[in-house]
Amino acid sequence: MRILVVEDDKQLAAALRRGLEGEGYAVDVASTGTDGEWFAAENAYDAMVVDLMLPGVPGDILCARRRDSGDWTPILMLTARSGPEQEAKALDAGADDFLSKPFSFMVLTARLRALVRRGSRERPTVLEVGDLRLDPAIHRVWRGTAGIDLTPRQFSLLEFLMRHPDQVQSKATILEHVWDFAYDGHPNIVEVYVRQLRQRIDEPFGRTSLQTVRLVGYRVTDDRAPQGPAKPERAEPGELSA
Repeated sequence: MRILVVEDDKQLAAALRRGLEGEGYAVDVASTGTDGEWFAAENAYDAMVVDLMLPGVPGDILCARRRDSGDWTPILMLTARSGPEQEAKALDAGADDFLSKPFSFMVLTARLRALVRRGSRERPTVLEVGDLRLDPAIHRVWRGTAGIDLTPRQFSLLEFLMRHPDQVQSKATILEHVWDFAYDGHPNIVEVYVRQLRQRIDEPFGRTSLQTVRLVGYRVTDDRAPQGPAKPERAEPGELSA
């Protein structure tokens, strides 16, 4: 998933980037509210972590403006102090959740997962497509009862595709959500990771759930699903159909 962190404390921002990237997220960081507002307007994010007190545009104003523009990306607001006034300020601005500093990184990631699951509709804690299961909380993947080991980037790619089962995702869309804003390499990196992922989740099990739709993109589907009856071929003029 792709996360925007808007935090002016450079040490905290760097720590959040390292930690979230270690969890498999793609992370963009802005150090001012002004920059954060630009990032949020120009890119699609699965969630945002926004400090309340920011230079330029304050976090609550940034949040309110995103909501006014129709952007309902889940926002976790960071507040310098705990207390009802700070919490009410964050929620009244349109934030979905808040966290007071100092905070546990484990709690922050758990709350981010909850916000991403919620999105515009409730999503399951464990993602399932056929007998392929992925648990974002513990970074585990199974095919049936067999565990599968993935790198953080492979895991992030699979998670993104499984959050949109049967939907074809283009290379550009995958790059937007699985790689960060600073990535300027060749888009064929997606093909490389798709191939690696197939070697982990499909080929050892004789499966084809990770599919390529030529000239369009990639999708994860339940390849065990029965296919509908074949349509009868239309008879040519002068011929009899059975």
